Amino acid sequence: MTSYAFCFFWSEIFKPMGQQKRKQSKQRSRKRRGMNRFIAPQFSKNPDGSLFMMHHVDPSTGLYRGRQVITLDQ
Repeated sequence: MTSYAFCFFWSEIFKPMGQQKRKQSKQRSRKRRGMNRFIAPQFSKNPDGSLFMMHHVDPSTGLYRGRQVITLDQ
């Protein structure tokens, strides 16, 4: 009862899913998942209202943790 046309039609409908050529490494998977963990940098606010990155020297005043670490030419 099975004919060539029926077998060809059946194989076209129910094709096996694609298979990977190589196993994806743990490092590659973790790199991809890790990209979602990046967040925007947090900023702190000076008393005058200007913003600067935490744990960095404030470029407008030259202060770091309340101490003058860079002398600015005014």
